[in-house]
Amino acid sequence: MSKEKVDLTVLIPFYNEEGNVLPVIEEIHATLDGVMNFEIVCVNDCSSDSTEQELIEAVQRWPKTLRKFTHERRCGKSAAISTGARSVEGKWVQLLDGDGQNDPADTARIWKEIILKGVPPTLGLVSGRRSSRNDSGFKWLQSRVANGIRRFLLKDVVTDSGCGWKLIRSDVLKELPFFASMHRFLPALVKRSGWDVREEVVADRRRKHGKSKYGFFDRLFASLFDILGVFWLMRRGRHGVAIEWDDPRSKR
Repeated sequence: MSKEKVDLTVLIPFYNEEGNVLPVIEEIHATLDGVMNFEIVCVNDCSSDSTEQELIEAVQRWPKTLRKFTHERRCGKSAAISTGARSVEGKWVQLLDGDGQNDPADTARIWKEIILKGVPPTLGLVSGRRSSRNDSGFKWLQSRVANGIRRFLLKDVVTDSGCGWKLIRSDVLKELPFFASMHRFLPALVKRSGWDVREEVVADRRRKHGKSKYGFFDRLFASLFDILGVFWLMRRGRHGVAIEWDDPRSKR
């Protein structure tokens, strides 16, 4: 696959996903091959299990499409996304979680339905909305509370910001401000930059190996503090758009 004509970069942060790495990457190849020219960029956030060894094996199996980066110390999911974003070559970036709960078939479907049929020039992000949640009732309640507060304060229009499935323009991703937990607020940040956001229903599958990395405080209280920070940021202005640029935002 030619690296000179990459349509899509699949960017996957991994942290302690032993047993999930190879199945996730293999499924992506099986599903997206023939749909578009793609590459896969994996970022290992200093895992303490066999994730690194599995990623090394994956690079050996798919050397033409797969690249990996490894943090020297754990920095979090947002930092892993930022690290991967520096090297993406695709015009679009597909963010997937490393636990296998996101279905790459949704990527193939939405690519055909939206991107190939003439994507609106001002569309910056397609954000997934899980059709069903494989969480406990308590986690579902935490998510509903946090999402309700987020939508009220940030006006970002999406109903499931916590969904890991997100298809975003690579140049949009690269211009977003970095901070810890910024991955939770991509719709609001993209909208702040002057791009449109669209929400599409995607699958949510059960993980086959390992367990969730987020506990009570991560899902509810910590995210509420983050919302207040993003609320402040949203009111501090946004990037300028020069009339000399060939930028779709200047024609709005």
